[in-house]
Amino acid sequence: MPLKHALLGFLNYQPMTGYDLKQHFDRSIYYFWNAKLSQIYPTLTRMKEDGWLTMEVDYQEDKPNRKVYHITKTGREEFQRWQQEPTVMSPIREPFLIKVFFGGRLKKEEMLEQLRRQLALHQEQLVTYRETAGKAIEENVEATGLVREGVFWGLTLEMGVKYEQGWIEWCQEAITRIENLAD
Repeated sequence: MPLKHALLGFLNYQPMTGYDLKQHFDRSIYYFWNAKLSQIYPTLTRMKEDGWLTMEVDYQEDKPNRKVYHITKTGREEFQRWQQEPTVMSPIREPFLIKVFFGGRLKKEEMLEQLRRQLALHQEQLVTYRETAGKAIEENVEATGLVREGVFWGLTLEMGVKYEQGWIEWCQEAITRIENLAD
């Protein structure tokens, strides 16, 4: 399960609370894998039961106590095993493509509106990747000194950029083809 392994990956860097983990998700891998606190906390509990983590309570006087999770030797071994395991291709599950597949039932302008909306969404995401995500990686590398890891963080960002560029190109081609359709 990728959530467990993403959590192990983050805890490999340093011990964290569930809230800290959520913040790391949101600042780094959110664009291709996200998680909610309602998923993170039960998963941490199961991982602790599996022996992959330990948890210590950080008692605070003026604030709620913090549960800090630490990866164990068994957790590191599981993370390494998972990283070395071949990954199978995930099937594409894209709701918009179902709309396109049945787009012949819509008026030409209705389908063009749908495609233009998709095009704008992917253009916005591309800008986010290039500006926000790229800056976040640079800041994380600078803050942590994890230069080697930064190369790999950058590779995931580059894949996101190429993914969005592919969508943009496809949307533009689809718009042109539908505009040229006879009514």
